[in-house]
Amino acid sequence: MTCRVTLVTPAMNDALRRARFDDGTNPLDAGGATAARAAAGSLPAAARAVVSPGVRCRETATALGLAEAREEAALSGLRVGRWRGLTLDQVGAAEPAAVAEWLADPDAAPHGGEPVRELCLRVGRWLDALAREDGRVVAVVEPDVVRAAVAHALGAPAAAFWRVDAPPLTATELSGRSGRWNLRSGIPLRGPAAG
Repeated sequence: MTCRVTLVTPAMNDALRRARFDDGTNPLDAGGATAARAAAGSLPAAARAVVSPGVRCRETATALGLAEAREEAALSGLRVGRWRGLTLDQVGAAEPAAVAEWLADPDAAPHGGEPVRELCLRVGRWLDALAREDGRVVAVVEPDVVRAAVAHALGAPAAAFWRVDAPPLTATELSGRSGRWNLRSGIPLRGPAAG
C-alpha cells in the first residue's frame, strides 16, 4: 500500500511578495491568479484534495480546478501570534533579538504563537495518519507546511525547517510506504502549452 501526497504551494500574492506574515485574508494578485489558472490540469489525478485554511490557498486550489478541496485545519500555516500581518522587515526592525531567537531555536515563539517544532509535529501527525491510506492526495498548502512536511519526511530535526525553500506554485511529492517517505521537490506547475 502506497500513499502519494502532492503538496502545492499557493500562487503569488502581496503577502508572499513582501515577505509578510500572512493573516489568511490576502487574495492572490493578478499575476498569481493568472499563473494558477494556466497551471490547471498539470496536477496528477487524486482520490481527494485538501487545502490549508486561508484565502490564497483556497483561490489557488480553485484556479487549479480543485474547487471541491476540503479545508484541513492540521495544514494551517505557522501561527505567528502578534506578528500576523507584519513584514519580516518590520518585525526585524522592532524586535531583532526575537527574530534571531525564532530563526535559531525551533522551540521559540517570541511572537506568542506556535513554535516551529509544534508546526513540524502537527504536519508530521497528519502525514503519518495519511500514510495508512492508499492512493493520491493533492494538498494546496502554505509554504511553511511544505517545509515542515519535508523535514518530517526526511526525518530531519525541526531546525532543518529553515533550510527548505518552497517557491510559489510549485509541487513537492511525497510517497510513503512501510513507515518511510520518499521526496521529490520543487516541481514547477505549468499549463499544458508550457509543457
